[in-house]
Amino acid sequence: MPSPADLPLLCPVCSQPLERVGPGATGQTRLACGSGHSFDAARQGYYNLLVGKGTAFEADTAGMVDARFNFLGSGHYRPLADAVAAAVVPFLSSEPAVVLDSGTGTGHYLRVLLDHAAAEGRSVAAMGMDISKFALRRAARLNSEALNLVWDVWQPLPVASNSVDAITVIFAPRNAAEFARVLRPTGRLVVVTPRSGHLGSIARITGMLGIEEDKDSRLAAAMVPHFTVAETLDIEFPLSLTRKEAADLAFMGPAGHHVDLSAIASRLESQPGIIQSEARFRLNVFRPAGPPPA
Repeated sequence: MPSPADLPLLCPVCSQPLERVGPGATGQTRLACGSGHSFDAARQGYYNLLVGKGTAFEADTAGMVDARFNFLGSGHYRPLADAVAAAVVPFLSSEPAVVLDSGTGTGHYLRVLLDHAAAEGRSVAAMGMDISKFALRRAARLNSEALNLVWDVWQPLPVASNSVDAITVIFAPRNAAEFARVLRPTGRLVVVTPRSGHLGSIARITGMLGIEEDKDSRLAAAMVPHFTVAETLDIEFPLSLTRKEAADLAFMGPAGHHVDLSAIASRLESQPGIIQSEARFRLNVFRPAGPPPA
């Protein structure tokens, strides 16, 4: 298993390298830099690197995280997780390779990626970042070998430049300039977004937010001038869900910030015991802009 020393972390206060220290008298480890700034591990195993005012963005609630953990743990999105892993693992050339899962959530997608890499004999040093402490409590248990960090992706990443082999962003914000800074010239950025018609039958009933018509064009524009598209893959598969699973699916996304789970469940009460729908995603693989290294 790769050591935390293999991860190119920087102190968010002074930008010096961060290293894991401990465990100390409390039994918990901490991340510390040469200037004396340190960050203790939470009891659940993650680290909070946010300093000062923290973040102004709304993190997922405990209820939303529970719904996501239950739904993803049932394997309904496993075809998507396998596709993400298949897009990433071929570019893990370093030993160990460094992977950043930005917006890691409960860590399910990173878990599948790490399992795929291990099956191919690839050594991976992984970081998972999210602004939700509730999500990272789950992620730290699921991916105990990864370094799980509370961080706001819109702030400069606490990661050294040109040090990451692959970045995954699955239904999460994208800071193209920072991703380009930390990614190696040979690295890849994998971004997953929902496509038009995603969960259409469930969305109409539960009040899930719709997919913006210009979502793809806005994504492409946001990546310029830092990235160019290397590959695009459309992924779709049927879903057969119980009413409870459909409620969790609706509540675990952005709708969870606006609608109560009980309200979503009540809207599904008149539906059949098994609800049919379809998941539709677009997976974009980006490479850093400019000529490839010689």
